[in-house]
Amino acid sequence: MINHREIRHFHMCGAIGGGAKGFNRGQARVGNLVAKFRCLGSVDVDAAANRDFQRLVGVPATTLDLFDRDQYLAFHGKEPPAGWREATPADIRAAAGHEFPHIVFTSMPCKGFSGLLNETKSKTSKYQALNRLTLRGMWLMLEAFAEDPPELILFENVPRIATRGRHLLDQINSLLTSYGYAVAETTHDCGELGGLAESRKRFLLVARHIAKVPPFLYEPEKKRLQGVGTVLGRMPLPGDLTAGPMHRVPNLQWKTWVRLAFVEAGSDWRSLNKLAVDNGHLRDFLIVPEFNRGYLGVNRWDEPAGTITGNTRATNGNFSVADPRFPAGGEYGQLGVRAWDEPTGAITGQRSPIQGGFSVADPRHFGPAKHSNEFRIVPWHQNAQTVTGAHGTGQCVADPRRAGDGFGKYLVTPWDSPSGAVISGSTTGQGAYAVADPRTGLDRAKGDHYLTAGHYGVTPWDSPSGAVSAAAGHDNGRWSVADPRMPEQTDKLVARIRALDGTWHRPFTTLELAALQSLVDPEEHLELDGLSDSDWRERIGNAVPPAAAEAIAGVMGVTLLLAWSGETFLLSSMPIWVRPVAMALSVAQGGAA
Repeated sequence: MINHREIRHFHMCGAIGGGAKGFNRGQARVGNLVAKFRCLGSVDVDAAANRDFQRLVGVPATTLDLFDRDQYLAFHGKEPPAGWREATPADIRAAAGHEFPHIVFTSMPCKGFSGLLNETKSKTSKYQALNRLTLRGMWLMLEAFAEDPPELILFENVPRIATRGRHLLDQINSLLTSYGYAVAETTHDCGELGGLAESRKRFLLVARHIAKVPPFLYEPEKKRLQGVGTVLGRMPLPGDLTAGPMHRVPNLQWKTWVRLAFVEAGSDWRSLNKLAVDNGHLRDFLIVPEFNRGYLGVNRWDEPAGTITGNTRATNGNFSVADPRFPAGGEYGQLGVRAWDEPTGAITGQRSPIQGGFSVADPRHFGPAKHSNEFRIVPWHQNAQTVTGAHGTGQCVADPRRAGDGFGKYLVTPWDSPSGAVISGSTTGQGAYAVADPRTGLDRAKGDHYLTAGHYGVTPWDSPSGAVSAAAGHDNGRWSVADPRMPEQTDKLVARIRALDGTWHRPFTTLELAALQSLVDPEEHLELDGLSDSDWRERIGNAVPPAAAEAIAGVMGVTLLLAWSGETFLLSSMPIWVRPVAMALSVAQGGAA
């Protein structure tokens, strides 16, 4: 019989809830014990991130400033606002709904430890105050749940904390030891734990309450990193409005677009050093606009064609071919004449002389024999020959009258002459077909439909536009503009430049970054709080990838189920987390009970 055991988790500085979302998806089973993970909540200073947390995780997050007063002054450079007070352990208990978690996941601010911040700036009082929040936050959490300590604690940060924050880590280790925990420090790649399309190396401190959790904590199985295309290829094209505002292409300076186009895929700015530049201009390259990709493209005879689409036309892709065969000599050559001693080509439903090789060079003599009238043309002033039942063979006349008086094939009627009779067959081949119109179209007057509709109209830059209609298009009105602007180097815009490798080098959209972080499946829609791409990107970058958190939750769940079932050993091929300090997880330290 299956016995479900609830595993409660709580998050310190939980941000938008990536870690909590992953923990909720965690799976663990030992015998008939099956884990069911439930989130108690989170605390974070960012109110917008807390609103996102509730969206992603489904439980409220508490907005709470964890600074003490001295840290606040050092970080902000001013006094706290009226009503501000220092957070207490009671505030942490309230944020957890006055329940006690089995696992606490802390992801404290990492800006001061990050390699993206230069060494000098990281040592300023502002960032040192932010760094000290790691120690204060850990103390607040341990005091809040001291009556029933969490079985497992995770402390996640950037790898450089091991050097820049060594003195703080030593104090955190001592603090955890005094509360009865065995501590191990390790690093891991979130991408390998979650099977992501990103490599995200992180520092991880793991603490196990010695009295409550005897078993080892096993390391999650590592997975192969994916290529970004396996994720992005499942998403709509960037800029597709159906994917929402988070999928818009960022506006970059024109010079940045140009630089991106010349960076080799898999490389960085150092690719630009290979370019020859004279007086600030590229010597060997010229950027030109494209009408359509492959516009009027001609395929080689010995190469495959591109994908055939529903809009296959010569003007919108590589849909022409350089045919080495001479048209008139081929099977379907126009006005083709077959040799008398050669076979004919296939007989088709369209078999007139101008549609293929449907004539023959007949060597036989045409004398006064059976068909003396064949191909005979009677002069206008002479009598016709006898009209026979086979009159189609020789009844032609040299008619001096102009074609406009009859129904000549491809007849063009002069502008000042009457048309022939309009018949049902008045098409390109016969009848009242065409007229020699002397008008050029430039003298169209008011009321003329083509004139007033403004087809392919281009509006001057300094003139107003006409009324915008629902069907506005470049070919049905004045819906183009003579724009005198050309981008300056610092102008921000969205540009699509075909790079040297034939691809579009562009920044990830915000939605793509969220998908790479596994915050959202590529086929799903995501909306975060606010309308700022920079805010969204910061919150996405601060998030723990849910897929990695899910993997960590799974092994922690197994450890807890083993402890609750009385087991202290599990036969497993997984390495103990962390192997060099495995004993720290299994042997009581510092005399802790």
